Amino acid sequence: MPLVLRPPTSTFSFLSPAAKPTTTHRFFTIPRASTQLVPDPPSVIKTAPVIVIGAGLSGLAAATRLKSDNIPFLLLEASDGVGGRVRTDVVDGFLLDRGFQIFITAYPEARKVLNYSGLNLQKFYSGARVYYGGEFHTVADPLRHFSDSVLSLGNPIGSVFDKLLIALTRARVLSKSDEEILKADEVPTIQLLKSIGFSDSMIGRFFRPFFGGIFFDPELETTSRLFDFVFKVLALGDNTLPANGIGEISNQLAAKLPSDSIILNTKVVSVDFTDSNSPSVTLESGEIVKSELGVIMAVEEPALDKILAGRTTSVQNKKLARSTVCLYFSLDRDQIPVRDPVLFLNGSSEGIINNMFFVTNVAPSYGPSNKALASVSLIGSYENKSNDDLRTKVIKELSGWFGASKVELWQHLRTYRIGFAQPNQSPPTDLMKNPNIGPSLYLCGDYVTSATFDGALVSGRRAAEALLKDRALAPV
Repeated sequence: MPLVLRPPTSTFSFLSPAAKPTTTHRFFTIPRASTQLVPDPPSVIKTAPVIVIGAGLSGLAAATRLKSDNIPFLLLEASDGVGGRVRTDVVDGFLLDRGFQIFITAYPEARKVLNYSGLNLQKFYSGARVYYGGEFHTVADPLRHFSDSVLSLGNPIGSVFDKLLIALTRARVLSKSDEEILKADEVPTIQLLKSIGFSDSMIGRFFRPFFGGIFFDPELETTSRLFDFVFKVLALGDNTLPANGIGEISNQLAAKLPSDSIILNTKVVSVDFTDSNSPSVTLESGEIVKSELGVIMAVEEPALDKILAGRTTSVQNKKLARSTVCLYFSLDRDQIPVRDPVLFLNGSSEGIINNMFFVTNVAPSYGPSNKALASVSLIGSYENKSNDDLRTKVIKELSGWFGASKVELWQHLRTYRIGFAQPNQSPPTDLMKNPNIGPSLYLCGDYVTSATFDGALVSGRRAAEALLKDRALAPV
């Protein structure tokens, strides 16, 4: 049965069973003796015990954890759908994920809360093809593509010794628990790679475009903790896409929740701490929603600062967020230059493209049967460049990769500019933050833990569990 999400109306009645009213609250009433509109004071509406603000992955994970303990909640989402950054749009018969995203099957928290068979995950090739010196060179996982890895030993993407160091790095991270990795001493990833002994050519031609594309950080300033965690899950799992788009991850979580608990198009503008036992939430409409047990904040950092108005300094991160631009193109399926489900990396240190792939090679369901879909990712915001300028530059670069006669026939579908693609997690970091940030106020999001799908899910669960622990003796 499809999930039905109700938008807000002028009348709210999302109430806990113990607090059903005898009258309906409205923002405006019309007195009998006059036709003039007289505003009432903002309506205070009792709700289910917990309010979760934001229906991205972390908010959905928090709501899922509350539901497992039969704690009623209200999940408020400012946009027209669940998922936050993890959403998929349908454009001209194509599925367009909102930015370059890959789901790694070895994420430990995801394994607990998601039904992988229901997602119908489609696998990437375990490795990449690196554009360098005017041609492509394969970097392959030796445990999954042994013959390809042997053939690639002599290519210019690092030395034979570099490839041995990759194997040793795999062994190192696999010997540690996730908690050990996330609490370990940290340095920027670039410093870690150099200390391990990787050559400049391996770092520049492979690690910068590959992990730079994962972290949206070509300088590799991201903490070594996050590098080790991602390296570990890459070693243990497959890179995949859900057959119906990355947004199916969010949709699957939402489908498990009561349909009337998710309210879309409802923007929260502030959280009121005047009553420490039950914070209240003010909506853009002026109406006030009151919690009984607590509020879980599951919004991105920029929105968090606005809602809390700087009142909770411990959660503010002044580091510049990671940004990306993703361009999608359609082409005839019989004109695809490569049929493999592989990620292409720009190892040339030239141009604006970081990585690209043919999405329909990985998951044919992303496009019509006779069409192919290409996804191209840039790192940064490119605020001073128009979409037309970026499209022209991308086409020119790809023409050098695959041939101008082919690429010039590609049709541009859409450009996504993701200003807050990931939090900046360069050192110093705390990937095990306490989710309690104020009286009956809890925080979750990938900036609270690791900037991954898994980190978002973990943070949502932990925020809900912290609330439940703090309120263990409170009547529910």
